[in-house]
Amino acid sequence: MEAGSLTAKKEVGAPQDIKKAPIMLSLIIGGFFAILNETLLNVALTDLISEFGVTANTIQWLTTGFMLVVGILVPITALLSGWFTTRQIFLGAMSLFTIGTVICGFAPSFEILLVGRLIQASGTGLLLPVMMNTILLIFPPEKRGGAMGMVGLVIMFAPAIGPTLSGVIVEAFNWRWLFFIVIPFALFSLAFAALFLKNVSILTRPKVDPLSIILSTLGFGGIVFGFSSAGEGHAGLASPQVYLSIIIGFVSLAVFVIRQLKLKEPMLNVRAFKSPMFSLTTVLLIIVMMSMFSTMIILPMFLQSGLLLSAFVAGLALLPGGVLNGLMSPVAGRLFDKYGPRILLIPGTALLMIVVWQFTTVTTSTSLTTFIILHSLLMIAVSMIMMPGQTNGLNQLPREYYPHGTAILNTLTQVGGAVGIALFISIMSAGTLNYMENPVQGGGSLEAEAMTAGVQLAFTVALLFAIVGFILSLFIKRTNPPEEEVSINELSNS
Repeated sequence: MEAGSLTAKKEVGAPQDIKKAPIMLSLIIGGFFAILNETLLNVALTDLISEFGVTANTIQWLTTGFMLVVGILVPITALLSGWFTTRQIFLGAMSLFTIGTVICGFAPSFEILLVGRLIQASGTGLLLPVMMNTILLIFPPEKRGGAMGMVGLVIMFAPAIGPTLSGVIVEAFNWRWLFFIVIPFALFSLAFAALFLKNVSILTRPKVDPLSIILSTLGFGGIVFGFSSAGEGHAGLASPQVYLSIIIGFVSLAVFVIRQLKLKEPMLNVRAFKSPMFSLTTVLLIIVMMSMFSTMIILPMFLQSGLLLSAFVAGLALLPGGVLNGLMSPVAGRLFDKYGPRILLIPGTALLMIVVWQFTTVTTSTSLTTFIILHSLLMIAVSMIMMPGQTNGLNQLPREYYPHGTAILNTLTQVGGAVGIALFISIMSAGTLNYMENPVQGGGSLEAEAMTAGVQLAFTVALLFAIVGFILSLFIKRTNPPEEEVSINELSNS
């Protein structure tokens, strides 16, 4: 019996003949610059509004559209991973990303810039699940926290550092250099991966179901488009364009889920939600992603338009938080391996709740130091929640569910981030517009006071989400893969 249990455990662990370091390095190099572009334009948005003559609600599509495409494509990666090797998907994804970056750099209009961003997003959407699924395949459960912490340097640190790099580059050159500087690194990633990246997945060639792809696209696309359109005009959610898009999105997703449950070979196996910790973690991470990405786009806009700071200073103010997030991610991963998720998730969500509450009180007279401290604490909280939460949720899934679990988590967190940005920008815009129509006499300019009112309203709504996140974290407990639990039970019975 003991020999059988050891065999089972070996099957769950990492392949012994695979060199992990070159694979990890390939994924980290490519992933960092791809995911960096989620927030690289944040500080430059104000300049782009002026250059292309568009509104804040229109310009946010450069960020929302990016994450929307990522959210649409990620579910398909569970299908693609059965048809294409790790190497093929990675090289194809990085090629798309590089092409999109070149288009963005030379874009003569907002429309062309948006097209380039969407092509960039296509590459990023294919890349994200490949990174996480590869880690699940090559690392045993007891070492996944540390490995996921290293990926946290990419998934969390890259978008966190984006606004800072954006501010420095825009101040020194112009917004086009945000793309020109990335191109050589993208080409290097392609060359490095071509030389060193190995295949770790097994091709199963599952049946392709076009209707599932259509339903998935309509579902996520409709929801994000609806929320993104809510801030355009006075009607808000009462606009037919808004509520019809949201309704179509939710109905399509409902039909998509029902179809996946009936198919013998589902495109995305939603039965992963039968694992309670995976389900709980998914909801928690959506909330955190909404809070993080909405803050990272609202804060630079407020620092520039409300506090009248330059793009360089606004970007520099966000640097400490980005650095702390990067430093904390590997530490949080190692703590997770040793102590489990609760020691990180409960304090992390409590800190998130406190920080968002403090953001509801900011005004144009709030010191820059206060903004730096609050943003730094926010990024520490995020690093304590995201990767430990993802690892714990995925650890409860059977091995054959890994591609589906990573696709589900990445899809819903990316779409959650997109909805968060769209929702909170819409709330901020509505609050600003309402103040302009009903001003209260203050000590500053009407425009600055109006934006302050909008920002405070957006963070007040974000606080409600943060409170829910803290409550959910209280129910999180450590999980083990089903295969490992079988091995443990066999050992105990022998």
